Amino acid sequence: MPFRSADKPPYDVRIDKGEWIDPARDGRVVPYKIYRPEVMDAASYPVVVWSHGLGGTRDGAGFIGRHLAGYGFVHVHIQHDGTDDVLWRGMPGHPWDNIRKAKIEWDTVRNRYLDVPFAIDNLQGMYEGKLDFKRLGMSGHSFGALTTQVMAGQLAGREAPEDLSDNRFVSGILYSPVPAFRHQLGGRDVYAPIGKPLLHMTGTKDESPVEGFGYEKRLEVFEGAGHQDQHLFILNDADHMVYNGSRGQLDSYGDIEKHQAMIAHLAHAWWEATLNGNQKALEWLNGEGVKVWLGAEGQYRRR
Repeated sequence: MPFRSADKPPYDVRIDKGEWIDPARDGRVVPYKIYRPEVMDAASYPVVVWSHGLGGTRDGAGFIGRHLAGYGFVHVHIQHDGTDDVLWRGMPGHPWDNIRKAKIEWDTVRNRYLDVPFAIDNLQGMYEGKLDFKRLGMSGHSFGALTTQVMAGQLAGREAPEDLSDNRFVSGILYSPVPAFRHQLGGRDVYAPIGKPLLHMTGTKDESPVEGFGYEKRLEVFEGAGHQDQHLFILNDADHMVYNGSRGQLDSYGDIEKHQAMIAHLAHAWWEATLNGNQKALEWLNGEGVKVWLGAEGQYRRR
């Protein structure tokens, strides 16, 4: 039986915005944007955290947040000070040109990673206890994908790698996985500690806008992750920014809407299978169904 989203999402979507302040980190502010069902009339809802890429904000990937909220997920977008639009906001020139010149210290990166468990802690008291943290997923685009890799167990830091993972997550999605090619551990040892099922999404034109490596380099995360339940989705002609819903310096192309619909649908299937225990979605992903659906649009592999 094929997995498919209902033609009309069962929920209208509401967006809640605000910020959390962490007194333990000198009042660090973590802005959030939450896509959720307008009327939360069920007993509980699965939660997915989303982390933006370098220079991004909580406003990225709205097409994913809206889609999933329409099907009963609470999709929480968080913003990381120091690796967000502070790198280019108000500066002359194009944002990407300023991002490429930015010098980011380890403390800034480490604080980004610490934002995630802090956000989960703050979500605990929201929405009258209707968030189900036994059905918790982590996801992100580019630097947000690396953040997801770290939450899933990949060691963080180059000089003295440390474990900053959060075991509360059940599974994750990497939108443009990030290879750790400068990591002192080197090779697959970098990814061996990853201990969660992950869906890796990339495209044949998914080149890094900052460092220039191609999509093939991103595949080493899929190949090296320690947990054996790894899925890989390679979308033909999809580029780096299609997953964020913005273009940056990339030209537009005719298949953006189709590609984003496919990305959102596959994300829905993944969360249904891994967070909601949807047997139909699980069989679709583990069998031939997803490959039949994809057809000539790309590749789907699993380990």
